[in-house]
Amino acid sequence: MHDIKWIRDNPDAFDAAMKRRKLAPVAQSLVEADAELRALTGQMNDLQQERNAASKQIGMAMGKGDKDLAEELKAKVAAMKDDLTRVEDEQKAKTAALDERLMGLPNIMDAEVPDGADEEENKLLHEWGTPKKIDGAKEHFELGEGLTSSTGPQMDFEVAAKLSGARFVVLKRDLARLERALANFMLDLHADEFGYEEVVPPVLVKDDAMYGTGQLPKFAEDAFRAGDNFYLTPTAEVTLTNLVRESMMSAEELPKRFTAWTQCFRSEAGSAGRDTRGMIRQHQFSKVELVSITTPDQSAEEHERMLGAAETVLKKLELPFRTMMLCSGDTG
Repeated sequence: MHDIKWIRDNPDAFDAAMKRRKLAPVAQSLVEADAELRALTGQMNDLQQERNAASKQIGMAMGKGDKDLAEELKAKVAAMKDDLTRVEDEQKAKTAALDERLMGLPNIMDAEVPDGADEEENKLLHEWGTPKKIDGAKEHFELGEGLTSSTGPQMDFEVAAKLSGARFVVLKRDLARLERALANFMLDLHADEFGYEEVVPPVLVKDDAMYGTGQLPKFAEDAFRAGDNFYLTPTAEVTLTNLVRESMMSAEELPKRFTAWTQCFRSEAGSAGRDTRGMIRQHQFSKVELVSITTPDQSAEEHERMLGAAETVLKKLELPFRTMMLCSGDTG
């Protein structure tokens, strides 16, 4: 969530950052909402001080035997209590409204992110390997459905649909072993070569963990809710990042690096009309995640290190790739 104090101090810079996200200026309205909230806080403090002073006066009046004054002061305290409750309720409502607005705004992009409208304007950083030219190349689902097991295709969308509906798959025999082998390969690589700590986290989390990683409220429609205040994780980033939430750490303890292989769950609510054939945009899929916790001044360096770890996976699998810098119009 954005820091409202930073927005108060840098309204023009914040609006400029939001403009890169194709959003209208919002800093002034946010600052005004914050000013109303701070005014309410001041009212609460004044009322609390008045109530405390009046309460002391009641004791003094009772001690002097002045019952009339004591009753008058009690009535005053009761009225202030009602005012305090009203102001507190208003403060809670305005705080929730401002927090929701701040959490719904996109993050501020790094200055190095190039401006652009869509993926056509992404910047190529470098390439590795040469893509193979395969005559009569097949889609992954054609290959998977062409492999057989004792109960049908090794990549089985039909039986998955019977079990769970569309956008699920059942992997069997060799393909099931292949997925597990790839996950083990990546986990071992990241742990042994790059020093990431392997974690087996829950895939069911409370809503505050989803808020803490920006999944809520903006992507609520893309999440699977599981009862009151629980969600299935759309990525292990949620749990790995929240491992250190509300923790105090010294700079000497950083960076902390975590990796995990988990099942991930997404409703893919916004993918209507896109190519969803095969194991693309599934409601459930497995993924190896990398998360680093570090200081802001080390962020860029750590990101490059993480990128190198991911590229190493592709190099060891001899999969040619391109590394792209996403432009402003194509970032998440």
